[in-house]
Amino acid sequence: MGEHAGQTTTILPQLLMLLAFSVLVVAIFRRLRLPPIVGYLAVGMALGPYALDLAGDNISPVLAELGVVFLLFTLGLEFSLPRMVAMGGEALLVGATQVFLTTTLFAGVLWLLDERPLTAVLIGGALAMSSTAIVIRQLGEQAELNRTHARIAVGVLLFQDLAFVPLLAVESVYSVGAELAATQLLTAIAEAAVALALVLTFLRWIVRPLFHEIGRARNTELFTLAALLVSLGAAWATNAVGLSMALGAFLAGMLLAETEYRHQLEIVIRPFRDVLLGLFFITIGTLLDLRLLLREWWFVLSLALGLQVVKTVIVMLAARRSAGALRKSFRAGFVLGQGGEFGFALLTLMLNDRLADAQLVQPLLAAIVVSMVASPLLIRHNGRIADWLFRRREPPAPSAADLELAGTYAAAQREHVIICGFGRVGQNLARVLEQQGFEYIALDMDPKRVQAARAAGDLVVFGDGAQPEILQAVGLERCSVLVLTFTDADGALGILKAVRELRPDVPVLVRTQDDAKLDELQRAGATEVVPETLEASLMLVSHVLLLLDVPISRVVKTVGDIRNTRYAMLRRVFRREDARPFDQTQALREELHTVVLPPGAYSVGRKLAELELDRSEVTVTAIRRDGIVGRQPDPSIVLREGDVVVLYGVPEALAQGETRLLMG
Repeated sequence: MGEHAGQTTTILPQLLMLLAFSVLVVAIFRRLRLPPIVGYLAVGMALGPYALDLAGDNISPVLAELGVVFLLFTLGLEFSLPRMVAMGGEALLVGATQVFLTTTLFAGVLWLLDERPLTAVLIGGALAMSSTAIVIRQLGEQAELNRTHARIAVGVLLFQDLAFVPLLAVESVYSVGAELAATQLLTAIAEAAVALALVLTFLRWIVRPLFHEIGRARNTELFTLAALLVSLGAAWATNAVGLSMALGAFLAGMLLAETEYRHQLEIVIRPFRDVLLGLFFITIGTLLDLRLLLREWWFVLSLALGLQVVKTVIVMLAARRSAGALRKSFRAGFVLGQGGEFGFALLTLMLNDRLADAQLVQPLLAAIVVSMVASPLLIRHNGRIADWLFRRREPPAPSAADLELAGTYAAAQREHVIICGFGRVGQNLARVLEQQGFEYIALDMDPKRVQAARAAGDLVVFGDGAQPEILQAVGLERCSVLVLTFTDADGALGILKAVRELRPDVPVLVRTQDDAKLDELQRAGATEVVPETLEASLMLVSHVLLLLDVPISRVVKTVGDIRNTRYAMLRRVFRREDARPFDQTQALREELHTVVLPPGAYSVGRKLAELELDRSEVTVTAIRRDGIVGRQPDPSIVLREGDVVVLYGVPEALAQGETRLLMG
């Protein structure tokens, strides 16, 4: 007992120090709009043995293992088998060519530098990987996901996800027998493949029925515990058969990505992933020799540049036929030029398992980080760089993103409604305004929701309505009505303050969940406050009175009197002091989801009615084709390649609807 307590008191100060430095450094990096991963690595390098030497090494292995486990579990959840099938031969051909040629080229260079052949192949495979998260997010923000170069890039990324599985399996076997002969290594890999098949079979038999039962319970805590059990249990299972924990976690994520619970799993696992990955990247930072990197910064930058150039050229040549034009194939390769999370994880595993020299891996890790940091900027300007390189003389056609920004700016110069919050209520309000011929501009702080809404053709801007600059940018001076559709009363007070400083006269409608801060909101300048619970009570009151044969004029007067007295009658109710706020994570929240149809999608060439998407309990709210949005599409419309189909429903139903569109 005393020995255990002594170990705890030894670890705790180190952990607190890591957390304190992380909070400080990451806050600074976020203020500078730099990726948090760079901040975590900076903390590790500063506290590591090559700098201040303040971080102990007794907790690093545990954090590194758990960090990799959760990283690969969430990356597995992002793998899309339906999209891989829909991409068909294009994804297989271009993706296979890119992975094979990139791996072979880098492995050949390392082999000429006297690196062991299998180590060279693994490092080459790690460098062949690109960042799915960065590429998809940046292309989505630029509204380019339905363009030719983006379609090719997504296909290559999907194949890279698939190719990572054998690389990870080889690393697992190699780590326990680095000096094995070729025949022994092949035998070990075959045994590992059998073990993996058994693990996958076990997971499919046990895990999927387990989540079906847990899904019926509608209990968030139970769902979270099950997610942790599956991710860590799969990691333990593969480790028990002699493979790495990371491989099991990735396979479990891939398996669950095929289920309707993928979205909820991402939500519940995210807090554990973010915290552990932060500490994981700190431990990686402790392995990086800051003095070596500063001394050889030119070498790191050269590696990052070489990685970008080599991968761009290989994809450009491999995709030349699919793209139809050299400029388009160049853009596809250019957006894939960075390193990726898979490569970072694989190199880290090799470093931890001592399969490669730290003096070789450290500059490669640093080069991958540099390429990932620079990648969003390069992807943002990929069209302009391609125009400059290929000396395109004709003026480029405006991108979808440019058209959307122009549309937003034009709407801000006319009379319009500003909607703060584009959740379910905000979207319903927008649809009614459209039907009645009124223009609107919406603000929302959820990047995914903004991305999906803009892809669907809605005028939605990412921004905080409490900032005067944002309000001015969306045309507050020409706003007819401003509506706050979310239920956060504190956030509403901040927006009201900013609005009243700029436009004291504009009508502001505020939605709240109850009447807790009704008076405060009205004093802050709200024209009308609509408490959900009280308005629902009024609707029930009016219906009950009508059923009791009370004259309709008397019903209208009664409801009007209650509203005019600020719901005074309804607010005199007994309350439970221990009542907890509604847990929205337990609710089935409906949302928008966009699906871009690749050439091989099942739905291409078929009528919308033939797909029977209503059986998946999703609604097709719009179809975007060639920049034109069609609301409430006719069931007889024939879907085409490149169409953006906008679905509406709960996350589980959206997953089934996407599978139906892509695979049938």
